[in-house]
Amino acid sequence: MNFRFVTACVLVLLFVSGLVNAAETPAGLQSAGALYDKSVDLANAGKYNEALLAADQALALNVSSLMPVIQANRAGILTVIGRYNDAIVAADAALASEGNLTTTHSIAWYNKGDALRHLGRADEAKTAFAKAQSLDPTLLPPKNLPVVVNPVTTTAKTPLPWTLAAGALVLVFVIGVVFSRCKK
Repeated sequence: MNFRFVTACVLVLLFVSGLVNAAETPAGLQSAGALYDKSVDLANAGKYNEALLAADQALALNVSSLMPVIQANRAGILTVIGRYNDAIVAADAALASEGNLTTTHSIAWYNKGDALRHLGRADEAKTAFAKAQSLDPTLLPPKNLPVVVNPVTTTAKTPLPWTLAAGALVLVFVIGVVFSRCKK
């Protein structure tokens, strides 16, 4: 008997019975896995917005077995781009998954701790980092947990160049000297 035919029959029966959702076919699993890999590669290359898009596309395929690892990865990406509250939500989604997910949970706890640290929630960050380290002793928390809040950059500039401001000060000085000599 043909192995592919038997596999196709089993998948059809599982779909009909509702025990497997369509994304968890080998093709769906492969697509979600490929998008997850793409997301990791893009994040490693510093292309965080593109990495987040690939992770979101992988999540949209609704492959339940990959959701925790995708969410843990998203939490790290969201932290890097400054979306700390969204990062905490993604980490919590990864942590809500049950099963033998020690590595995934350790990464989710670490990324959650990093997001909390950036929000200035040091005590919660310490707890999250401790949970990450208890699952994976190689995940060391930042020393002294310095709270690093990324400054918001603005493009506001003074409407006047510095030379004009300096010229105005010189002019005020000259007028003051001339005015004081006229009074004498």
